Amino acid sequence: MSKKLFVGGLSWGTSEDQLHTAFEQYGDVQEAKIITDRDSGRSRGFGFVTFANEQDAINAIDGMNGTELDGRNLNVNEAKERAPRNNNRGGGYGGGGNHGW
Repeated sequence: MSKKLFVGGLSWGTSEDQLHTAFEQYGDVQEAKIITDRDSGRSRGFGFVTFANEQDAINAIDGMNGTELDGRNLNVNEAKERAPRNNNRGGGYGGGGNHGW
């Protein structure tokens, strides 16, 4: 079963290929993705690495957390599922609260 890791503390200059290469020493990396700003396209300083094997991911956490990549210390841990975002910013129905309808 695959396992996704959160990788924080990335340099703005780190590429997805560099991220992939840094982690592949621990096993089969299915994906290395750096999150970018929607407007500027610049790295937001974090990303995700998905391993095909859960044990490889655990080994990568142990081996990469706190290590340096491109001059920055990495923060590596298991990715958590993000809670659904409520994009309703008012107006319309469904804004929450008791409207007595």
